[in-house]
Amino acid sequence: MIPVEQVATIRRLFLAEHWKIGTIATELGLHPDTVRRALDTDRFKRGPSKRASLVEPYLEFIKQTLEAHPRLRATRIYEMVRGRGYTGGIVQLRRVVATLRPVHREAFLRLITLPGEQAQADWAHFGEVQIGRARRRLSCFVLTLSYSRALWLEFFLDQTIESLILAHAHAFNDWTGVARTVLYDNMKSVVLQRRGDLIQFHPRLLELCGHYHFAARPCRPARGNEKGRVERAIRYVRESFFAARGFTTVEDLNRQAKLWRDEMAHNRPWPGDPSRTVASVFEEEKPMLLSLPAHPFDTDLIRGVRSDKTIYVRFDQNDYSIPPEAVGRSLTLAASSDTVRILDGANELARHQRSYDRRARIEDPNHIQALLEQKHKALGSARGTRLELAAPESRHLLDAAFSRGESIPRQIRLLTGLLDDYGPVELRAAVSEALTRHTPFASSVAFILTRRRRSAGPSRVPVDLSRHPELADLSVPTHQLEVYDELSEDYTDD
Repeated sequence: MIPVEQVATIRRLFLAEHWKIGTIATELGLHPDTVRRALDTDRFKRGPSKRASLVEPYLEFIKQTLEAHPRLRATRIYEMVRGRGYTGGIVQLRRVVATLRPVHREAFLRLITLPGEQAQADWAHFGEVQIGRARRRLSCFVLTLSYSRALWLEFFLDQTIESLILAHAHAFNDWTGVARTVLYDNMKSVVLQRRGDLIQFHPRLLELCGHYHFAARPCRPARGNEKGRVERAIRYVRESFFAARGFTTVEDLNRQAKLWRDEMAHNRPWPGDPSRTVASVFEEEKPMLLSLPAHPFDTDLIRGVRSDKTIYVRFDQNDYSIPPEAVGRSLTLAASSDTVRILDGANELARHQRSYDRRARIEDPNHIQALLEQKHKALGSARGTRLELAAPESRHLLDAAFSRGESIPRQIRLLTGLLDDYGPVELRAAVSEALTRHTPFASSVAFILTRRRRSAGPSRVPVDLSRHPELADLSVPTHQLEVYDELSEDYTDD
């Protein structure tokens, strides 16, 4: 596109001064075709190609087919015209279909909501994170108020109904209020099944609605535009918060998210009036929200569990220990985002920190010790024994000893004896030193412990009689010292 002044100069040089097109192009530093287009005369216009197209005989048929079926794919139309004698390629047909396909754009009204009337909720996928041996999908729950655009965002490692309920509870507590209606997509954790306007909601979601007194309303299928405000909020989170952000744990990411929400997201201009901020409008909307109920909602996942043989129950592909006397009984597992509790009725049997790893074993040392007291032979039969709990480094030492042909039961027996004699702190230090010196043997650990004890000087070692209770009542009779004096006298013959 050249300026109007240059077009006038080209026309003057060609029509008045009778310069040739090549001369004008050289003088003005333009391409000859640019000069021809600037002259805009029929003399230089190129006529349309006279070559016949293979698609041309089928244009009317394609047009009628697309009018009747606007969304029909070009591959299907290609099969239809081939049956009618078309010999061209599909690429050429695709170009023609793209120009003939009718375009119907749907018009929408701008939705206007009252303060405190509606909130919109949705999940968003943010890649994957590595936790131990497991790769977990990182998801973000976003809940935004339709009027003020105030939002709540929280990251989880799944999109289960329990995480959905927990995120709602956190958002309502943060806002100190509840919107009268929450708009959802037709996600599985909200809608179990749908037939037209007949909807079967998830029972746990209905419990949440009854507790907080709000109504759940899903969008119509394939009508994501109905919750455009939360969709824009998710895009805002992706571009303004998550992009190029580092974090160590999900807890650290949520801490940064809340700080970003308070400092940036809520201080952005309000779409209804750029002179006001989202935070100021949110303060006006707060009194219009429903009040929080008097009691908090129980957000824990409740599930029945049972262990038939071992002292472990499985949850989320990880094993959690229970007391030996609970094996074989029907128990209840209550899981929150950070804690797993095993209950026997109202009695809490075990409490563990929740793991998001895969095939991990989460143990309470008291449960292991109780089992070992019942079965002394189990002391060296499994790797998850008291030795491993007291000195986790011993696992690497046993692996190295096994690769060198050593007997693992014997190594465990010797190391357990050293644990009883020296304690877990000294044993861990000695095992680490043996691994550093590439001497992964119980005898090497015993030598290191003896050397460290000698270098530290003489010390009293308490006697542990727990393994030999019969010695606790042992009494040694006191002999008269005169007997020893008589033995030391020199006797001579008379």
